[in-house]
Amino acid sequence: MRNSLETILRLRGSGRRPFCSAVVLAAGGSVRMGSDKILARLGEIPVLARTLRPFQNSECIDEIVVVTSAEKLQEVTELCREYNIGKVSKVVTGGKTRAESALTGVSEVNSKAELIAVHDGARPLVTEDLIRRTVQAAAEYRAVVPAIRSTDTLKTAGADMAIVGTVDRETTWRIQTPQVFQAILIKGALTKAMKQGLPLTDDSSAMDVIGVKTYIVEGDEENIKLTKPLDLLLAAAILRDRRERDENRPGL
Repeated sequence: MRNSLETILRLRGSGRRPFCSAVVLAAGGSVRMGSDKILARLGEIPVLARTLRPFQNSECIDEIVVVTSAEKLQEVTELCREYNIGKVSKVVTGGKTRAESALTGVSEVNSKAELIAVHDGARPLVTEDLIRRTVQAAAEYRAVVPAIRSTDTLKTAGADMAIVGTVDRETTWRIQTPQVFQAILIKGALTKAMKQGLPLTDDSSAMDVIGVKTYIVEGDEENIKLTKPLDLLLAAAILRDRRERDENRPGL
């Protein structure tokens, strides 16, 4: 904690921002989608290219490491070149699970990285604003995730599908990415979680393993994850709405 506080004070005093690497996970099997969602077209460009562009354009991001499957390694490398994602320093092969892929990615970032942002490649509607707010918060709080409040009533059920309880939605949040952490913390947390064989569905769960608190910043309702075919239609509708908003913005 003391070293973390000293780092924060030093950065504030110097006026410089921390070096931040983004790890974009694009190694999933797309089982529920029925086809490769990462390379599917969303508008005029592939999903992954659209995901990478906000990180490419963000002033808070210094480099990008893309983690993908061995089968897509060459295609993803060519995609980065075709769409001028120049911050991509490496395209590497992931593991069998999300946690393995995340550990591979964070292990490959530049040694200068003080912060690491881990993002799902299947969240192509992330904005530069969300990236900036999450990175800035992580510079102070060490471990930060974007999230939105749950508006649905949530229930827990037993194996027989009978409801056994109600979850308090006032304290329930839907977690998104990018999740941003101090580099040394996320590397150590994922390593420990993997050694213990823990099934992680997101990277902030690894912080629990080492006893580090993770803090929430307000997420974005439009920052959806593409999981099913319907999500592609929803994402396309959001993009159309964004274009219309931009066209109607005063002064444009």
